[in-house]
Amino acid sequence: MRFTTIFFDLDDTLYPSNTGLWHAIKERMNIYMRERMGFPEDQIAHIREKYFLQYGTTLRGLQAHHEINTQDYLAFVHDLPLTDYLTPNPTLRSIIASLPTRNLIFTNADIHHAERVLTILELRDLFEVIVDVNAVSPYCKPMPESFQIAMKLAGETDPSKCVMIDDIHRTTRAAKEAGLFSILYNEEVPIGAADAHLSDWNELRQLLERQA
Repeated sequence: MRFTTIFFDLDDTLYPSNTGLWHAIKERMNIYMRERMGFPEDQIAHIREKYFLQYGTTLRGLQAHHEINTQDYLAFVHDLPLTDYLTPNPTLRSIIASLPTRNLIFTNADIHHAERVLTILELRDLFEVIVDVNAVSPYCKPMPESFQIAMKLAGETDPSKCVMIDDIHRTTRAAKEAGLFSILYNEEVPIGAADAHLSDWNELRQLLERQA
């Protein structure tokens, strides 16, 4: 295998997208914007979508255009009973544990949310480093600078030895453009959006070993 480092996205990648957790997080974003920041209810969905498309996350847009306490926002939107949504997947654990690569989390959430999710999924010990939204500030996925920072934190200088696995095609497209081998997880692949597609974790190692 030519790869030495794999960056795994967290939410809707290491657990199924149908758990409802990401929907609950988005609802917490809406509440925060309405109750803590005073946005009109009928404008929140439009503003969130606009900032997500322009900046990569709602948070980065709020930071750019409004007064916001970043850590308060992150704590609020992730304040959810995760055990109501998540359960461990022993098969996924076995697959990741079998990889000969250094494995890192690269998420647009914060480290506290990542730690909680990984602990419940019983995967925490399999990841050497968590690259969170604070670690790459003022950037985030899919900004090119975020991949440069993530690689530096991983101790990597050659993007061709790195893999990015994510469920959002904007991220895998950006990773591909940055020189990483990008794998889009569990979503149809728009043309040029990723180097590969994965819907079954059991196929991951074989997919990686096929790359010369």
